[in-house]
Amino acid sequence: MPDLSLLWLRAAALLYTVAFFHAVLVLLRRGERQFALARPAFQTAAVLHFVAIVERSAALRQLAANNFFETASLCALILALVYLFIDWRYRFDGLCVFFFPLVTVLAWIGAAGAPASAWEQQNLRGALLAAHIFLVLVGISGLLVSATGAVFYLLQERRLKRRHAAGGWLARIAPERLPPLETLDNLITRAMNAGFVALTLAVAVASVWASIEYGARWIGKPAILISLVTWTFYLLMVVLRTWAGWRGRRAAMLSLAVLGFAAMTWAAHVGLRPLLEQ
Repeated sequence: MPDLSLLWLRAAALLYTVAFFHAVLVLLRRGERQFALARPAFQTAAVLHFVAIVERSAALRQLAANNFFETASLCALILALVYLFIDWRYRFDGLCVFFFPLVTVLAWIGAAGAPASAWEQQNLRGALLAAHIFLVLVGISGLLVSATGAVFYLLQERRLKRRHAAGGWLARIAPERLPPLETLDNLITRAMNAGFVALTLAVAVASVWASIEYGARWIGKPAILISLVTWTFYLLMVVLRTWAGWRGRRAAMLSLAVLGFAAMTWAAHVGLRPLLEQ
């Protein structure tokens, strides 16, 4: 990829990240001024992204969709344009929960398609790896808090259903020992959103790091594929809770399911895959 088109694409990916991060904060705070920063950042990113693909296609004299990375970049642009059209036509702010993370990750994957041949600075390698690990730990912490809240939600719900029944350890739990269902549901939502922001940024950082470390071979590594699957289910959980309005028992069970996928991802990254295949 020519340097100039790669520069535009990476600038677009950075602006997509800013838009995604700000939009999530707005949704968490439920502020009155919706997307004062996220919307213009996303629009500017889409323009830069379009310029990058046009320049790349002009250099190739054909549409820039010849490999996985170029296809991911083109897909990100199409999704961005679809979102901008819907936002212009209907002002459907809630769609950002679905489009922003997908576009951000796909744009960073596309930007990683022309990696450097080697690390020019080992300090940069270590810094990116440290940032990735930190973001993953923050994301997993949010997921653990969300899953813990889900367990207590299920216990509290079951206790309330059986509070008039005789016997049973759940019936003997004092009401004040467990938070109200609404409090637990809010805890699950906030922890889930914070963890999702961190994991999305971790995936973006990991895409850049892995493209330089392994070249184009990184996308086929099982540990990375499992990580992308886990992130996809996390995205599904966020969309169902924020957009589809899932609450209560269904949302709690979904939090526990995503935690299971996160455990599989951890196992793959620490080298337990050969043991699991025996």
